[in-house]
Amino acid sequence: MRYFLEVSYKGTNYSGFQIQHNANTIQAEIEKAFAIFFKEKIDMVGSSRTDAGVHALKNYFHFNSDKDISSSNLYNLNSILPGDIVLKSIAPVKEFAHCRFDALSREYKYYIYNQKNPFLAERAFYFPYKLDKDLMEEAASIIPEYEDFTSFSKRNTQVKNFKCRIIESKWIEEDGCLVFNIKANRFLRGMVRALTATMLKVGRRKMSISGFRNVIESKNCTQASFAVPAHGLFLVDVNYSFNCFNK
Repeated sequence: MRYFLEVSYKGTNYSGFQIQHNANTIQAEIEKAFAIFFKEKIDMVGSSRTDAGVHALKNYFHFNSDKDISSSNLYNLNSILPGDIVLKSIAPVKEFAHCRFDALSREYKYYIYNQKNPFLAERAFYFPYKLDKDLMEEAASIIPEYEDFTSFSKRNTQVKNFKCRIIESKWIEEDGCLVFNIKANRFLRGMVRALTATMLKVGRRKMSISGFRNVIESKNCTQASFAVPAHGLFLVDVNYSFNCFNK
């Protein structure tokens, strides 16, 4: 039987989401907890790969098992896991449901604060500079006009194309932070952080709106800025069709 597993985590102490050789990752910790509790190795497939230090309010794995697994197992599994990882739900899904390829959209938020605050230090980027929010909102509003985001992808990526369909792109204020909120069908490696960092240049009037357009249209990652840290970034949602869950 195939299951979807919803997880939430603080990524500060991890080398990323996906399992890696000789590295502490979210996937490695969860697979270890399953092996301890169910006394068998269960291989998992992740929906969205977050980088080292990135957090997630909602992310997913899918896995296959002959065991009857249900939400009643969550308490025991969470007792095994470290305090910065929590399993939120386990649900049986259709046999060929795929948590990565069947995702309709993903949503990220990048948090920035400009006054020193020890309670935000590990989950938002401290940026104590004056920003023109109107210019940043204008920059965010033009992002959905484009579909090729080569300029905002890290190098050494294995994707076949750099096209993304942007559903929503805006700056909001939330929990004392200035937040870049973006939703798309897919994201490239480093894309949200690069968009955020480049728009901060717009906000500081070091880049014009036309200059921001030029960065997008150049399809050249050397034109964008990637200079914001991982700890301000959250994967906040992954959306699926209800058909995935209809057994």
